Amino acid sequence: MEKNKKTSDYNTKDIYVLEGLEPVRRRPGMYIGSTGPEGLHHLIFEVADNSLDEATMGFATEIEISLLPGNRISVSDNGRGIPVDIHPQTKKSALETVMTYLHAGAKFGGKTYRASGGLHGVGVSVVCALSKWMRAEVSRDGEKYFQEYERGKPITKLTKMGKTDQSGTTIIFEPDPEIFKKIEFSLKKIIDHLRLQAYLIPKLKIRIKDERKTPPFIYTFYFEGGIKSLLRWLCQGEKILQENIFYGKKQVNDIQVEATFCYTEDIESEEMSFANNILTREGGTHLTGFRAALTRTIQNWGRQNKLLTDKDKIEGEDVREGLTAIISVKLPEPEFEGQTKQKLGNPEARSAVETMISDLLPDFLEKNPRDGRMIIEKCLLAARSRQAAKNAKESVLRKGLLEGLALPGKLTDCTSKNPEESELFIVEGESAGGSSRQGRDRRTQAILPLRGKILNVERVHLNRVLSSKEVKSLIIALGAAIADDFDINKLRYHKIIIMADADTDGNHIRTLLLTLFYRYFKPIIEKGYLYIAQPPLYKIQCGKKVEYAYTDEEKEEVLKKIGNQPVSIQRYKGLGEMNAEELWETTMEPEKRILRQVTIEDAEEADRVFDILMGKEVLPRKQFIQTYAKEVKNLDI
Repeated sequence: MEKNKKTSDYNTKDIYVLEGLEPVRRRPGMYIGSTGPEGLHHLIFEVADNSLDEATMGFATEIEISLLPGNRISVSDNGRGIPVDIHPQTKKSALETVMTYLHAGAKFGGKTYRASGGLHGVGVSVVCALSKWMRAEVSRDGEKYFQEYERGKPITKLTKMGKTDQSGTTIIFEPDPEIFKKIEFSLKKIIDHLRLQAYLIPKLKIRIKDERKTPPFIYTFYFEGGIKSLLRWLCQGEKILQENIFYGKKQVNDIQVEATFCYTEDIESEEMSFANNILTREGGTHLTGFRAALTRTIQNWGRQNKLLTDKDKIEGEDVREGLTAIISVKLPEPEFEGQTKQKLGNPEARSAVETMISDLLPDFLEKNPRDGRMIIEKCLLAARSRQAAKNAKESVLRKGLLEGLALPGKLTDCTSKNPEESELFIVEGESAGGSSRQGRDRRTQAILPLRGKILNVERVHLNRVLSSKEVKSLIIALGAAIADDFDINKLRYHKIIIMADADTDGNHIRTLLLTLFYRYFKPIIEKGYLYIAQPPLYKIQCGKKVEYAYTDEEKEEVLKKIGNQPVSIQRYKGLGEMNAEELWETTMEPEKRILRQVTIEDAEEADRVFDILMGKEVLPRKQFIQTYAKEVKNLDI
């Protein structure tokens, strides 16, 4: 880490103290959201936020995050180093004050950090409180110091380690197993989060090391293009329709607004919003302001240039079709809804973003009229498709009401009318459909077989989706409509289970269905109602005793247990090979079956992979195949 001399304006007087740490251990969920995987990773990001704030202010150029053996995490930066002299309020070192007092930090003074990302000074003390052990090392003013803590309390004094010509802070911590029942770090989650931060702070080097492996896995990010580089990364696999990508940056009062967007051939939109470099997954006032200004500006420009008539009605959803956008605001006092910062609440952020877009976008459209015409044409096409989809939706739903749910040859319903205990199995193929109908629990289990692969909904408007017989059957069976009209309260089953073969075709059907649910029935996934059945791969019989194995590893374990006795092994190629009793016993019986609950992350990943594999751009598909080809162990052809 290189030396950084700018320490004179960041001193003990900048640290403000409000209260102690005991409430954090009592109610950790209030501070980090949960004590599950999200909360566990939140600890890393809170510590990293302090380093990122140093980089945002121009005091750090490098950050290193290391996953160490024994569930330990190290976060280092080459910033100014936390102050170490005695704090006037606490009579303890500023370092100990920051680490062991809630609401103690430089962010309360308003001078040291003008637009910070941490939990307003809560961050590192919360991590300290929820750590079994923590060590802070500070290099500052030619000296190196350390102090150690256990569960929020110091166990050593602030100790000098010797002279140094470097500056910066290193925090090493081990989450407390008393708080976190399962401590398992996801390298992917850490990489995904910090990749975004590297894009948001141009010319910052972020290095991620997994030292649990030999040799260590090392990942380094460094980008010079900021959010414009991020936009191109988000659009990989897509064809960008514009010749010129919009980018604007403007200071509006004390808020810095930055935005970039483009249109692709996709029909989905992706809007990513940040406040003080924190990803606001649920959007907020800054995103609302962007949407309003974008729609209004495009409508006005279209009318001024006689590309839109009074009869042409383009709405916000039409303007967002195929849009990929990034909005980033930096403001002194961000108000987030909830401690995990999922949504920005500042009303002034909305007006600042609206001002920036309203000022800069008309100029962009005037300078790039060809891009402007392309955007108007795409919006008009979206508006016509929306109207066609509305008509098609009304037709499908009306048909469902008229015909009821007796779908001959398709849906075999359960007798229970209680959604909480009712299950719908979406089954691949007629033969599997027959076995599952015979083997099911008629009271709680309904069967909907699919004939062949369902429609690939990638780049297809809703009116085309609604022309698919299989999709229509699914809509009517679920009973809760589709897309914007979807009403989770009308859903007839609280367990929807995709049951497909464990081969390439089955994987393809699962991916098609995941994409369909993600695009048009997302609340089902958000509520945790979508599952994937895990049928066995092998039936192993020794005499009269029968066992099933769901993986090759399980098969080997069963064979070891049996020893040298003669066995017969049947490899199931598909669900259709099982009789009703076998299907019930292995895949449908609630007491014995294995179900995998689908999360939004699963669906997003399936959607992203589908974008790459089914997109028109050849290079991203080629790169994906080259990257993952070696990981394929068994390929069914």
